[in-house]
Amino acid sequence: MSQVIASGADLIAQTLKNQGVTVVFGIVGIPVVEVAEACVNAGIRFIGFRNEQSAAYAASVYGYLSGRPGVCLSVGGPGVVHALAGLLNSKINCWPIVLLSGSCETDQTDMGAFQELDQVEACRQYCKYSARPASLEQLPFVIEKAFRTALYGRPGAAYVDLPADYIQYAITNKKVFDAIQVSRVPNAPKSMADQTNLNEAISLLKNAKSPLVVIGKGAAYARAEHEVKELIEKTKAPFLPTPMGKGVISDSHPLCVSAARSKALKEADVVLLIGARLNWILHYGHSPRWNSNVRFIQIDISPEELRNNRQDTVPLLGDIQLIVSQITQALDSKLTNMNPAYVSGLVDKVKQNVEKTKIAGSKGSDSAILNYATAFTVIKRILPENGVVYVSEGANTMDIGRSYFDVNEPRHRLDAGTGATMGVGMGYAIGAQSYYGDAKRVVSIVGDSAFGFSAMELETAVRSGLPLLIIVINNNGIYHGLEDEEYHAALKDGTLPTTSLSVETRYDLISEACGGKGWFVKNRIELAKAVKEALAAKDETCVINVMIAPGGRTKLDFGWMQKTEKARL
Repeated sequence: MSQVIASGADLIAQTLKNQGVTVVFGIVGIPVVEVAEACVNAGIRFIGFRNEQSAAYAASVYGYLSGRPGVCLSVGGPGVVHALAGLLNSKINCWPIVLLSGSCETDQTDMGAFQELDQVEACRQYCKYSARPASLEQLPFVIEKAFRTALYGRPGAAYVDLPADYIQYAITNKKVFDAIQVSRVPNAPKSMADQTNLNEAISLLKNAKSPLVVIGKGAAYARAEHEVKELIEKTKAPFLPTPMGKGVISDSHPLCVSAARSKALKEADVVLLIGARLNWILHYGHSPRWNSNVRFIQIDISPEELRNNRQDTVPLLGDIQLIVSQITQALDSKLTNMNPAYVSGLVDKVKQNVEKTKIAGSKGSDSAILNYATAFTVIKRILPENGVVYVSEGANTMDIGRSYFDVNEPRHRLDAGTGATMGVGMGYAIGAQSYYGDAKRVVSIVGDSAFGFSAMELETAVRSGLPLLIIVINNNGIYHGLEDEEYHAALKDGTLPTTSLSVETRYDLISEACGGKGWFVKNRIELAKAVKEALAAKDETCVINVMIAPGGRTKLDFGWMQKTEKARL
């Protein structure tokens, strides 16, 4: 009888090892337990979650931070359906991820097998590549193609189906095992912009009176911080980061006009988009938010994205690092046609708005009930300026917090992103802390509604030994909640608003129940004490439950949303 030297699970684990994978996020069950165990035996860390959705979010953000596909492992059927949220999130944000999921044995297909689902087709619409290997021997090559496809071009999601009989297959021939190994997918090839388009872009920039550089998260993903800073320093053009573009150049830079966003959009006549798309976050590039005569220059890796929503955009297709260097080298020096009053006007507006923010955060006594401004001011004052990776989630918490917390390093702010995806918070925090390790402290500042999507992942964080600091901004509701008396009156007579959540839910106690630490705070003094103590607890998962004014039955509003201006036919 031939001696078994490995299994299909070992082959999968070794293939992942060959691709440079060091951590896998997921949930085990039949038939993927063996895969997870084989990964651990191969030296790959496995972080077991409580829900596949959060595991997939962790893998997607790990792909963004590392620049290599994050890996998620799930069971079949419902497990795949739960993980689809992470695939969609990766597709929308253009982040590389590979989902590996168990499925029924190949000879039981279409027989109503355990958790049977046509998973390849279920995942296909969210993926760049979705496949089931035709044989065990093909499995390493299919996984390699999944990695290559997720990484190359516009990054995105890929799916590989793992039939149970492949996982459990006994391999007895070492030569066969060695022969079907595949090498690591090399980094994606890079290309420069077309010279004709580059010349047109340079001409627009040289003649611009009110230029603006918009830095998107694509620039952060491309690790183009050095090139972008060199361009800004040479041209002296003001720049505006998108929410996750913050930190590519420090928010403290004198030409950062985040605090004068509306004025910058309205006045700019030539805009250089660096890894940013003209979607809802940038109001599609249309008036009234933008100057009706504005011209856009767009750097993007995806040809399909270029000229999207604006046909007059100058397209620069290729790698951000290379193209930004092309632009910098082609410009003689500072943009000489730039109107000094335009820049000084933006700088003055920044100072005015920053001062307003400071005043708002200083109102009230130390014992007064907190609001967003006062809570954020206390937190900002205590957190270190560098070494903090911010996770931001929740409508008001995320939007208002963006103007309070400065980011000085690239890839140090993670939020709901292009998909405005609620529920990413704990997955992102775990994924980020897994990537950065002891070098950074992940601080997740989230709304109470957003936190509820994934709160049980606190147990995952505690079990995994991750020193997360979760600050829940709790106003008893979605957007707005109610005071205790009004809540119970509305509950009694059946008029409770659909946005309401229970009053003063003790999220801090959930942390304690899971083995972490928790604080329940209601004023500046309590909040400051809690933040200091949590920062000192460097080896523990911490939750600070921050009660703020509920807001009541005020009108719901979200400043980023707008109706497009319709053309008259």
